[in-house]
Amino acid sequence: MIHNIFDISAVRRYVKKIGRGRNQFLDGVNSWKEASQHCSGYDADSIMRKVLTSTLKVKQGVAEFERDSVLFYASEYTWPIIAGLFLVASQTAGRLNVLDFGGALGSTYFQNRKIFKTLQDVRWNVVEQAHYVEAGRTYIQDHVLRFYSSIDECLVENKPNVVLLSSVLQYLEFPLEVVKKLSLTGVSTLIIDRTPFSKIAQDKLLIQRVPPSIYKASYPMWVLSESEFLNVINQDWRMLGEIKCPEGTVYSDKGFEFAFQGMLLQRRDL
Repeated sequence: MIHNIFDISAVRRYVKKIGRGRNQFLDGVNSWKEASQHCSGYDADSIMRKVLTSTLKVKQGVAEFERDSVLFYASEYTWPIIAGLFLVASQTAGRLNVLDFGGALGSTYFQNRKIFKTLQDVRWNVVEQAHYVEAGRTYIQDHVLRFYSSIDECLVENKPNVVLLSSVLQYLEFPLEVVKKLSLTGVSTLIIDRTPFSKIAQDKLLIQRVPPSIYKASYPMWVLSESEFLNVINQDWRMLGEIKCPEGTVYSDKGFEFAFQGMLLQRRDL
């Protein structure tokens, strides 16, 4: 939390200093519509093409994985996610069927695929925007990694036992509606990762500006109220553990404090 003696001007100077190389979070918008009018959005074809180019290099073995189109050449596993997925697999005789909502072109799958190879049966299903699905099916898809344009379409061909929400809820206009829909899929486990939460009593809307070194883009972004989110999620899910994310604590340009966190949750009726 921000203490009374916290120097807000110092935060602003720090944000300005690092702004060229990191995401910026801009305060002062009051509605999703208003924020959208000031943003370029995530659905630009130029972003997808850059992600596709990087993902193809990963698939070909040139790089280990990509995140937001940035290539990484050394293994860097997301162990909290792996732990949650292996918990599910241990309960289903080594079978893992993932519904990766908003999973781009399989970023999390490719980052951890060497570990998943130890499991008996893996199916990884990405639900994404239509142009990502088209690119995924044309250039990326194989017998393990599949792409779908909606939750319902995915459920026609699959019976997932875990849902992954990695860095996606904050970019949805109505994030809790999506969580409630996913709660009806019958999955046993829900993994939330890289999602911004705050200690205030209501959700707060910011604009996220991506560094030009990655690609030129800006999006509306919710910082979810942790207490409000848990009030809703606890109706269907129980907390197994919290996930600390590498982004850690972050500040908006006006000094609003929030932190990127994750959660490992299991259905209450199991």
